[in-house]
Amino acid sequence: MSAATVGSIRFSGGELRDLLLAWIALGVAFALFFAGGASGVTRDSFLPLLFISMLTAGVGFLLHELAHKVVAVRFGQRAAFKADYGMLFIAIASAMAGFIFAAPGAVHHRGRITKRENGLIALAGPVTNLVLAVAFVPLLLGGGFLARLGLYGVGINLLLAAFNMIPFGPLDGRTVLSWSLPVFALAFGVSVALALGAASLFLF
Repeated sequence: MSAATVGSIRFSGGELRDLLLAWIALGVAFALFFAGGASGVTRDSFLPLLFISMLTAGVGFLLHELAHKVVAVRFGQRAAFKADYGMLFIAIASAMAGFIFAAPGAVHHRGRITKRENGLIALAGPVTNLVLAVAFVPLLLGGGFLARLGLYGVGINLLLAAFNMIPFGPLDGRTVLSWSLPVFALAFGVSVALALGAASLFLF
């Protein structure tokens, strides 16, 4: 794929390929997960589930990673998304078995940076998922397919925000916590509370 520039943000051909493949792989993985694993997939049910997963889990992932990149670039960093193909395979394989483990890749950035800037770069991803969850809420008022799309859009984005705010390993929460305990406590508390509320209301 050829390179592209959106505003002041540049994407290499390899980065665009990685983003596209990660989006497709996550769409397939979550569609399988929604179906209850490979045994629950039928020809008539899979395509609607794939469409829903691409617009909810897929878009949630893409915008989460793009938020990291945009903020990093604003702080003068060189930033690019790199897919983890092994983890993409694991995501699809686990979904076929009826559960899902997804860590499709990450935005890597380099350059001189402060702890505050690094914390804000990390925080941008989960905050984007919270905003997306709110954006899907109006669809819940519709009926049929739109309501279903809204249901998954709200639930998945809240779960993505909460998961990424866990202060462990390479997750965003650890970076935010290393910068500011009050900011971490607020973001983590809001994300987890909303995710638990979504889990109690929406059964996937």
